[in-house]
Amino acid sequence: MTRLRAMLSTTAVRLSALYLGLFALCAVALVFYVTAISEGMQRDRTQSAIASELRIVAGAYRRLGVAGLVRVIERRSRQPGANLYAIAMPTGELIAGNIAALQPGVLDQEGWTTLPFRYQRNGDTAEDDHRALAQVVFLPNGMRLMVGRDIGERDQVRGLVRQALMIALAIMFAGALAIWFFVGRRALKRIDHMSEASKKILAGDHAQRLPVNGSGDEFDRLSLSLNAMLGRIERLNEGLRQVSDNIAHDLKTPLTRLRNRAEAALAGDGGGNAHREALEQMIADSDQLIRTFNALLMISRVESGSSTAQMSDVDLSGLAADATELYEPLAEEQGIRLTANIEPGITIRGNRELLAQALSNLIDNAIKYAEGGTPPEIAVTLTRARGEVRLAVTDNGPGVPEDRREDVVKRFVRLDESRSKPGTGLGLSLVQAVTALHGGQLQLHDASPQAKDHPGLAVIMVLPGET
Repeated sequence: MTRLRAMLSTTAVRLSALYLGLFALCAVALVFYVTAISEGMQRDRTQSAIASELRIVAGAYRRLGVAGLVRVIERRSRQPGANLYAIAMPTGELIAGNIAALQPGVLDQEGWTTLPFRYQRNGDTAEDDHRALAQVVFLPNGMRLMVGRDIGERDQVRGLVRQALMIALAIMFAGALAIWFFVGRRALKRIDHMSEASKKILAGDHAQRLPVNGSGDEFDRLSLSLNAMLGRIERLNEGLRQVSDNIAHDLKTPLTRLRNRAEAALAGDGGGNAHREALEQMIADSDQLIRTFNALLMISRVESGSSTAQMSDVDLSGLAADATELYEPLAEEQGIRLTANIEPGITIRGNRELLAQALSNLIDNAIKYAEGGTPPEIAVTLTRARGEVRLAVTDNGPGVPEDRREDVVKRFVRLDESRSKPGTGLGLSLVQAVTALHGGQLQLHDASPQAKDHPGLAVIMVLPGET
C-alpha cells in the first residue's frame, strides 16, 4: 500500500491519470456520438421505406378504391419483411393487414408516430413484443390506413454498435490503465535508483553516479546533468585535496628557510649589513610565497568559473602579437630567438586577462627551458582550421617525457631536472584551467620528434573558434 501511494504521488502517474481521464471522456462522448449518428441514419432509412410503401398503397387506393386497397394490403402483408400494414374502421377495429394487436392510441392521430409503439403480428403469442414506427392516413370514409416498419432490426444494429463501442472502450481503458501502471512503476523505480545513488553519495562515496539506462528520456538527461555536476565537484574536491597536500609539502621548505634566516639574523652579530642582507633575502622569499598564493587563488577562481561573467570578444591575434613583442627583449638577453607566426583577424569569445596570463606563462616557461637548442628558439603560432583555434608555444629544449606530461600540468609538480629553475610549478596548471574555462583542451607534444636529445616541447591551447 505504501508503494502504491508513493507511485500515485509521482508526477508521471498524475499526468498519466489526467490523460486517462481526458481520454475516457473523449471515448464516452465518441460512443454517444456514433450511437446517435447510427440511430439517425436508421430512422431516416425507416421513414424513407415507409414513405415509399405509402406511395404505392395510396396509388392503389386512387385507382381501385377501398376494395382494391384491401386486396393490395392483404397481398403485401403476406410478403416477408419488416413492413407493417393495417386498415382499421373509424372505431379502431382492424379489418386488414398483418397486425393482430396494436398499442392503444396509435391510430387516433394522423401523420408520423412521434415515438415507437408496441404491436403484435398475426400468429404471435402474448409474450411476443415488437416495436415499430408508422405513418397513419385518414381515408375520406373515416377508415384509417397505417403503413409502418418494424424497428427491431434498427434496435439490434444500435445495440451491436453500442456494444462494440463499449467493448472497444473497455479494451482501450484497460490498456491505458496498464500503461499508466507501467509508466508509474517504471518512473518510481528510476526515482528509487536515483535516491539510492544519492544516499551513497551523501554517505561519502563521491565516485558514485546516478544511473543512466541510455533511453535518452528526461530521467537520463537529468542524471547526465547531475553526473556532470558531481564529476566537477569531485574534481574540485580532488584539486582542493591536492592543493592542501602540496602546500603542506612544497611550501614547508620556503617557510622553514624563511624562519631559519630570521633565526640566524637574530643569533648572529654580523652588524647592520648582515641584518640588511638577511632581511632582503626574507623579503624575496616572502614575495615568492605571495606569488605562489596569488597563482593558487587565480587557478581556484578560474576552475570555479567565477571569471565567466567577464567574457567578451577578444582579438586573439593582437593579444598573441603583443605578448610576443613583450617577451622578445627578455629572450634576446638570454640568447634565445623568439619568432611569431600569427594568423591575423582571429577573434574568440573569452576573458582577455586570463588568456594573456596563460600565454605569458607559456612563453615564460619556454624561455626558462629552451636552452639546449643550437641556437635556442621559441615560436608562437596562432592558426585557425575546422572551427578550432590553435595557440601554440614551441621550443627546442629538452622537452617533457611522454609519461610525465599528465603530471606537469598538476599543481606544484616540477620535473627533477627543473628544480634548479625559479618557479612554483603552477604555470601549466593555470594554463590548463584557463583553457578548460574557455571550453578548450591543452595538448603537449614533442616539437621535433626526430631530435632525440632535444625534442623540445609544443604546448597547444586548442580553443573553440568562430562559427
